[in-house]
Amino acid sequence: MVILPTTGCNLDQFARAEADVPRLVSSVLSDPKTFNPILSQESPNIFSFTFEGLTTTDAITGDTVPALAESWEMSEDGQTLVFTLREGLRWSDGEPLTAADVVFTYDVLFNPDIPTNSRDGFRIGTQGLLPSVTQLDDRRVQFSLPEPFAPMLRNTALDIIPEHILRSAVETTDAQGNPLFLSTWGTDTPPTQIIGNGPYRLARYVPGERVIFERNPYYWRQDDQGNPQPYVEQVVWQVIGSTDNAFLQFRSGGLDLVAVQPDFFSLLKREEDRGDFSIFEGGPSLGTNFFAFNLNQASRNGRPLVDPVRSRWFNSVAFRQAVSYGIDRDTMVNNIFQGLGEPQTSPISVPSPYYAPPEMGVRTYDYDPEKARELLLADGFEYNAAGQLVDDAGNRVRFTLITNSGNKIRESIGAQIRNDLEKIGIQVDFQPLAFNALVDRLTDSLEWEALVLGLTGGVEPNGGANVWLLDGALHAFNQQAAPGSDPLEGWQAADWETRIADLYIQAAQEVDEERRFELYKETQQLTQEYLPFIYLINNLSLTAVRNRVDGVKYTALGGALWNIYELTVD
Repeated sequence: MVILPTTGCNLDQFARAEADVPRLVSSVLSDPKTFNPILSQESPNIFSFTFEGLTTTDAITGDTVPALAESWEMSEDGQTLVFTLREGLRWSDGEPLTAADVVFTYDVLFNPDIPTNSRDGFRIGTQGLLPSVTQLDDRRVQFSLPEPFAPMLRNTALDIIPEHILRSAVETTDAQGNPLFLSTWGTDTPPTQIIGNGPYRLARYVPGERVIFERNPYYWRQDDQGNPQPYVEQVVWQVIGSTDNAFLQFRSGGLDLVAVQPDFFSLLKREEDRGDFSIFEGGPSLGTNFFAFNLNQASRNGRPLVDPVRSRWFNSVAFRQAVSYGIDRDTMVNNIFQGLGEPQTSPISVPSPYYAPPEMGVRTYDYDPEKARELLLADGFEYNAAGQLVDDAGNRVRFTLITNSGNKIRESIGAQIRNDLEKIGIQVDFQPLAFNALVDRLTDSLEWEALVLGLTGGVEPNGGANVWLLDGALHAFNQQAAPGSDPLEGWQAADWETRIADLYIQAAQEVDEERRFELYKETQQLTQEYLPFIYLINNLSLTAVRNRVDGVKYTALGGALWNIYELTVD
């Protein structure tokens, strides 16, 4: 998802240098941005290897299953949840992991002085109240909720962090009064200082080249014979700046697995036997691909975030619907995704039990440029003699579209959108950016016009609450000012936008599954009617894995490495 330039490192030479160490090598498109799980905002991140929560998700069944906690009990009224930790848990430095660490973690998460994407998912009810977390003894911790909260159990997969290492950073402030925690465990931190509880610990990081994880000797899992897990001694991330280069490195034997891009599928499928690898397919992927306009009508220091002329276009529902009709998703599936996908119609993942298909009243936008033109003309736009779309003041309809460079799929999507919209008279200036620059515009300056991007998904829709709550950290199409940044003047939310936020709150309060589904169905109907995100293609989840890697149980939910603790390499 992220792009940084490669450094020209020789993977074959690296492989030979450490050939005696059982390891698994994969790739990422960019360097991690932080080693602090609470502060993490984007992928790639190291935390699936280095940290765990009280619970986790079984990637085959989708069920919530024990992780650091061995069991839990929920009260009859649904407002008290007590977890019992496994006996003898330790941090990667050998220190005991107790219920005090759990309480500390949630204290940090709920600290208003610490910005984090994860907090929104724990807000309960219309007032956005947070649970209270108390330690009962060394192994038991209690969550007390102001009202029943359906996502609570699944939310406790949140990574637990070490109190003995990080408490001082939370309690100490810098000259500006900010907790030192905000600058703790950056990527310049020596790996030995990153103390986790997952199957691996950070061993080495060479910016622009690789991240090396080593087996955590204090990890709690054992197999049925009492052997410590994981079995693989090392996991290596090679930082490879483009999906094309990752594909080439996999074909040359430098990588043990690679996500299969659609335009590589046919070639890789022919090479499975010769290359001694297998392509795993897990069905529709969890994530989303979307096009979005910046609907933010606010100003900062007297300057509008979006040019007012363009903002008026973007905030017209008819304009957004016309643009959606003007995008040829079938061609996108055939040309960009090589037939390995289908048009996407929902922010909720297809594998989720809360996904509502189009036949349940969720609007779709088949390619119809004539319908697009009709909507635009009815909305006051006109076509000049050159066939260019202009507004009622004669302004040419033209805007800049950004995405992250290095992601070939998104670059191809952006190029097709530019060409598609040209056919209905709209000029799109397509500008791929380095991912760091893209994130800055989305979260800091808030100055952008249109983008192509994606978000990860999951089984539980409330995991997307930070996208749909009005003050959510990922409410990207109409983002409020980040904590500590200059305030916005004149920020406002549309009625449908407020309704979606209210529905997410209500759905989290609802414990009846049928009623929860109906609430989330309405959110999907609203998102497709008003198009805060114009959804594009849901691609298949595909990964090629060397046959030397044994024990893969591939799913769209967990990918190839969700059960890394039991994988072996020949």
